Amino acid sequence: MTASRSGARRGRDRKAETLLPPPGASRFAPRDAPRAAVVGGGIAGLAAATLLAERGARVTLYEQGESLGGRLAGWRTRLADGSTATMSRGFHAFFRQYYNLRGLLRRTDPALARLTALPDYPLRHSGGLTDSFARIPRTPPLSALGFVALSPTFGARDLVGMNARAALPLLDVRVPEVYERFDGVSATAFLDRVGFPEAAHHLAFEVFSRSFFADPRELSAAELILMFHIYFLGSAEGLLFDVPNEPFPQALWEPLGAYLERLGADIRTGTPVHGVDPRDGGADVRAGRAVDRHDVVVLALDSAGLRGVVAASPGLGTPAWREDIAALRTAPPFLVSRLWLDRPVRADRAGFLGTSGYGGLDNISVLERYEDEAARWAARTGGSVVELHAYAVDERADREGVQRALVERLREVYAETRAARIVDARHEWRADCPLFPTGSYHRRPRVRGPHPWLALAGDAVRCDLPVALMERAATTGFLAANALLAERGVRGQVLWTVPRAGRSAALRALGALAAR
Repeated sequence: MTASRSGARRGRDRKAETLLPPPGASRFAPRDAPRAAVVGGGIAGLAAATLLAERGARVTLYEQGESLGGRLAGWRTRLADGSTATMSRGFHAFFRQYYNLRGLLRRTDPALARLTALPDYPLRHSGGLTDSFARIPRTPPLSALGFVALSPTFGARDLVGMNARAALPLLDVRVPEVYERFDGVSATAFLDRVGFPEAAHHLAFEVFSRSFFADPRELSAAELILMFHIYFLGSAEGLLFDVPNEPFPQALWEPLGAYLERLGADIRTGTPVHGVDPRDGGADVRAGRAVDRHDVVVLALDSAGLRGVVAASPGLGTPAWREDIAALRTAPPFLVSRLWLDRPVRADRAGFLGTSGYGGLDNISVLERYEDEAARWAARTGGSVVELHAYAVDERADREGVQRALVERLREVYAETRAARIVDARHEWRADCPLFPTGSYHRRPRVRGPHPWLALAGDAVRCDLPVALMERAATTGFLAANALLAERGVRGQVLWTVPRAGRSAALRALGALAAR
């Protein structure tokens, strides 16, 4: 792909870049349409399936769960008061830098009316200090300077104690160079080297590292530096974000599934794929009790799922590629606790609050602030719907004890909840997010697979662009479809990214000093 800044703008940042696909036909002629298997119905799989179907491929989307959405799927549950609610694996922020994910959602919601903006992204430390991003300028370097000027945890005096030379790499982040330089360093070691003040260390950066569901002592510093670029010094979109105004299935995946079916895609939920066997320039996909022949395949699975399918497919890939897939790791368990309370939290409580120093509690969400389903329940009962997250929980921890501890921390942070009765609760434990430990980048699989008919997608897949989390999933999904389309002479989709280097010549010059 070639880089450009032309095309329909996806955000406010005038320096955001587009990546143009190779030229080709606008779509397949009906007689030439390939049979395309997309394995995995999360964000990455939905992106790949959408683009392939739009270009005329005959898409079959396999998803082992009963609904689409992957780690953002949802399901109905009956509460103790007799009402029904949609449960999920918890809060996700849709940042304005997520150009390709938002482009996927625009297929069924052109104005993104099913997303609503939260007015702030507050971060609170148990020591009593709280940072806010509501008044910070969005355009770098004013964003970073504004944070320093307005933050109670990071003052001008703290700058004097920092190792300025060690911080210079933050000014000019490039992919994959950032991994070549910092993948062997942990996030904690990098922050210690720079000398960030302890409170800012916890609030502004440990919160980011734990967004990867990982302990910052184990996480690759390259991922943390990339996050700094995406949100602070690389993009003018800022750190505020949007959230769906209905549960994930209703707001996002059911409309997108209907869109795919209108394009002729065959969506098979509740259908695990057991293996992929190369066959005459394509593959046999073993799914459920059937074996289906396909011309192209996208594996859009989490780390464990990808390891399992590849291990069960002895003809797939080279020995070295298979070893790299087998080496993929999964992050430690995380907990999402959702509580339906019999009385409201205080009216000034934020829709989302990041926390640090509260014994494993990473954030608190008040769902009725932004989700209509929760708001209807709260209005009918006079209560609140509150969600608590704990990331990177020790695998040996007593799970019921962790659940109780989170509720106690809620009562510490939001004192008014001490008198609240819990009408009902759901505790969801999962361990299926990718782990990016130090020194692992060179082994991550790329989008292009070892066969010309095979591509990979997902947030564990390497794509050498400044993207992370949900945006990495969406971007690799589109890149996988683009690669398979290009092999057959069909033009793929234009993609967007935050700038792929420092935003100005001055920042790039300063960043270059760190390499000397």
